[in-house]
Amino acid sequence: MNPIVISPAAIAAETDPIGIGAGTAPPGSYVLCVNLDAPTSMTIGAHGTAVLPAGGYAYVGSAFGSNGLGRVDRHRRVAMGIHDVTHWHIDYLISHQNASLTAIVVAPGADIECAITSSLLSRMKEPPLEGFGSSDCTCTAHLFISGSVTHIRNQCSTVIQELSASSN
Repeated sequence: MNPIVISPAAIAAETDPIGIGAGTAPPGSYVLCVNLDAPTSMTIGAHGTAVLPAGGYAYVGSAFGSNGLGRVDRHRRVAMGIHDVTHWHIDYLISHQNASLTAIVVAPGADIECAITSSLLSRMKEPPLEGFGSSDCTCTAHLFISGSVTHIRNQCSTVIQELSASSN
């Protein structure tokens, strides 16, 4: 399972390589890469209010329901303001005016959401926002912070590649 980096524009145009935009995506794990332009205070549902510094963010998730990685298209639509229902913690971040979804790193067919999280937790200098996105598992959080969205995207790709190599 090599990581696949997909742009939100490719999903919108239905030209992404795994069919997220076309509605034919397989299940798998994913990382949303988000840039936050300025320090931002926001209310994140029942999680409460958080002050997030500017920088790159990675949100780790998985999609094993009937729509598979099609869930990523929902996140893209929330980020673009096309879909305004805030259901998950990440919806509050990606729908904020200071945030932009820059890339999605996917691992089709791989149920490695918590393994990605664990590996990122050991690599990242900035601590995650505790409890963010991890209400359905025992992970500390599924949101990670870095000074640069490019750095965090590269870290996520490396982690997925390493997890793939170790499972072979």
